[in-house]
Amino acid sequence: MPDRDDPTDVFPMSTVVQRTSSRLPSISTTIVWCLALGSLGVLVAYTLQPGPWRWADLVAIDGLTALTWCGVTLLSGIVHSYSRRYLDGDRGIERFFGCALAFTAAVMLLVAADHLVLFNIAWLLMGLTMAELIGHVRGWRQAREARSIARRTFLGSSALLALAFGVIWSNTGTVSIGEIGRIAGDLGRASGLLVTASLLGAALIQSALIPFHGWLLSSMTAPTPASALMHAGFVNAGGLLFARFYPLFAGEAIAASAVVALGALSAIGGKLLKSVRPDVKSQLGCSTVGQMGFMVMQAGLGFVAAAVTHLILHGFYKAYLFLSSGERVEQTVPFEEDSAATGAGPRVTAVLLAAVGGAFFLFLTGKPFGLNGGAVLALLVALAMYRATREIAGRIELAGLLRYAVAPAIFLAAIGTYAGIYLGVAGLMNFEPIEIGIGGLSTGYGLLVGLFAATYLLVETESYKFSDRLYVKLLNSSTPDRKTILTSKEDYRDC
Repeated sequence: MPDRDDPTDVFPMSTVVQRTSSRLPSISTTIVWCLALGSLGVLVAYTLQPGPWRWADLVAIDGLTALTWCGVTLLSGIVHSYSRRYLDGDRGIERFFGCALAFTAAVMLLVAADHLVLFNIAWLLMGLTMAELIGHVRGWRQAREARSIARRTFLGSSALLALAFGVIWSNTGTVSIGEIGRIAGDLGRASGLLVTASLLGAALIQSALIPFHGWLLSSMTAPTPASALMHAGFVNAGGLLFARFYPLFAGEAIAASAVVALGALSAIGGKLLKSVRPDVKSQLGCSTVGQMGFMVMQAGLGFVAAAVTHLILHGFYKAYLFLSSGERVEQTVPFEEDSAATGAGPRVTAVLLAAVGGAFFLFLTGKPFGLNGGAVLALLVALAMYRATREIAGRIELAGLLRYAVAPAIFLAAIGTYAGIYLGVAGLMNFEPIEIGIGGLSTGYGLLVGLFAATYLLVETESYKFSDRLYVKLLNSSTPDRKTILTSKEDYRDC
């Protein structure tokens, strides 16, 4: 029950009667946009004179750094500008902008760090500042509880990262991330598995993959701009971790297989969890779980450039969805399930679109047709873009038949955009996909990817909705921690 002595426990804005006079929001926004312009300059300079550029064995600027800096600062600038009006009058506006600026700086430091200790510090700072943003509304005990859950979770992630780095240093004597590829074979079997397991755990926690998605679904107390930063930037840290340390996973088939399997579980699970959530922000949260699953699958299969491309596109798209989430709130009534929606037609359409999209991606990227790693990548891209196409088409107010005509155009445009950015990212990062464990598409990976594709397409047809037992399990799995739920009727006072 709310604290009766705190009149702002339920309505924390009730005492605010004047606009914000602080200059910090303006200063912070200006700094972030200046960082965005500077990052763009770094990207252009790096394109003209490729690095990496190193400084004092602590920082190294390479293609991934320059690209991530541009994406992070641009997204942060948009969120800062949006927040100046959104939070105008909020008593904690200075704290919010201070944390948002610190979060942006921590991410920039993370992707530039070439020292294991510096990387770990940036990872920890990123988690702590995000926890503060999640619990921004001090008057809600639910927000305080969500902040506590997030802080404990992120501290655990940082501890796993510290364990992995400690094992690397004790076995090889190196603290340079740039040397990871060279020393990957010096860890030994047991140490190598411990390091990859710890890194995998840290990445899964930060990216909120199943079964570590609870903190993300319990973070809905965060203001919408904070949610945009979280889903568009913070959860991408797992992908950045894989990108920096992929040589370690390349040498461990067990770890790589676990990455692929857990990514597939989240890609399907996120879609299922989303289907039972009634509110917009929770649906977007479950969607993030699914999209991070696709990203992790790509990283586990060795398509690091594709994983980075996925992070970029997902970041901007999810920021847009959160910042525009208010217009998606609507009142609906229960309706009779249309049996035609779960018939053979949608299933056949999904398969055909996925096949056409995959072939189009192979054509645009110049990869050979056939049962190989490129075909697997094309399939993952097609499925991810098919899902995004359904979301976009659902937002377009068109007649039924016209919407079906527009959907293929949106789908092929999304595939084309993905392919173009993928080629740019691969060139900037200056390496080809290493295709962990695939080669000529081994039987094990082929069966795993085939099972995933079949299951995912089955889920897209929504045939599972006929199972009441599955619905209950999904509802329980997608329910936030009860202490963080804001809409419990017992929390409202009689007026």
